[in-house]
Amino acid sequence: MTVKVACFIRPNSGEPIYQQLTRQLKHAISTGSLKPGDQLPTVRELAEQLVINPNTVARSYKELFAEGLVEGTQGSGTYVNKALPRIKTQEREARIEPFIDQLIAESSLLGISKQDLLKLIQERIRNHEETIHDNDIRSDETLR
Repeated sequence: MTVKVACFIRPNSGEPIYQQLTRQLKHAISTGSLKPGDQLPTVRELAEQLVINPNTVARSYKELFAEGLVEGTQGSGTYVNKALPRIKTQEREARIEPFIDQLIAESSLLGISKQDLLKLIQERIRNHEETIHDNDIRSDETLR
């Protein structure tokens, strides 16, 4: 059964639409909103839902395939990979560093102190962990 994907596209954000979609799908997978084995909507279905070009959705799915986050073949559907890839520590750090650098630069421009930034990050981590915990509880209740 295909799962409903909750994505919000902002055409005027300056970030390419395919990157917005890819980022949001990665977030859904990392938080457990999309679970291993879940079937994603077809390219056409998601394009219609988001009112975007199907090629944009296809490009996003292609990136998710390349990173090993989704699997499937044409005609059989696209599924969240049941065995999500393990990434070496060095590669994980290299992938996250640009986001950290951007966060530090933005917080500096906004006048947020290092201590306040660390508090905000810790709070977001707690919220993220609670979201994952809540999703796990809902999944267990659904199975009953």
